[in-house]
Amino acid sequence: MPLAQTRHGALHYETLDHTLPWLTPGLPILFHHGIGSSGALWRGWTPTLVDRYPLTSFDMRGCGRSHIPGPDFKWSLELMVEDMFAVAEAAGLERFHLVGESIGGTVALAATLARPERIATLTVSNGAHLGATLGRVHAWKKQLDEGGAKGWSRDFMPDRFHTGAVDPQRWSWFEEQQAEWPRDSILNALGVLVGADLTPRLSEIKCPVLLLHPDGSPFIPVPVMAELHRLLPTSHLNVVGFARHGLPFSHARECSTMLRSFLDSCETG
Repeated sequence: MPLAQTRHGALHYETLDHTLPWLTPGLPILFHHGIGSSGALWRGWTPTLVDRYPLTSFDMRGCGRSHIPGPDFKWSLELMVEDMFAVAEAAGLERFHLVGESIGGTVALAATLARPERIATLTVSNGAHLGATLGRVHAWKKQLDEGGAKGWSRDFMPDRFHTGAVDPQRWSWFEEQQAEWPRDSILNALGVLVGADLTPRLSEIKCPVLLLHPDGSPFIPVPVMAELHRLLPTSHLNVVGFARHGLPFSHARECSTMLRSFLDSCETG
């Protein structure tokens, strides 16, 4: 089991390199998921990308097969950026395309600011630069206290997907893996997200940026993503219809197709 060692425990990651030998390989892609998800989120993106791009995903700290901190562990955005680069080092990624969703998108923005020379392109899906804009998240603690992680996950699912947006098997899988998140990881990661504000430094990001956003996220209204687009002169914004905060899962094919077109265009100039 590949593990990236950090100052505070190990992080599980997976790398897939099935690039076709007759194609010019692209730079590798590193994926960062959000709260309630895992590295497995990106499996639906693999078929569109794997013939040209080596793919690396990981379970962020606090979930899955990665380090599960105790309730008093000090979470921070800086630590999450450090974790992401620890995975990149372990996987041998020197310069790469970075994709993040939800809090992973916020981490990806911060990582690009921290080490711009390492990031070839940045993609943010259903993520925000300003945590104070997030809606409805203050109810999470009450849901966790009253119904535990299973109750929280069940209540969260309509915020993830419109009815009928995913088939019952995929809905059940997502709800079950989301419920495996520890309560402290959910609330402590959420605390980092709500406290984030990267607005003053966004103009420093010079690499090409792709913004993917659902038309119906209950947490991040479209105008927030439109403002991020305005603040990033090198960005391209795509708003996806009939989508909620589970956009990368419910619309994996559409999102990965847009990413593939974006990356191919960037790599060929």
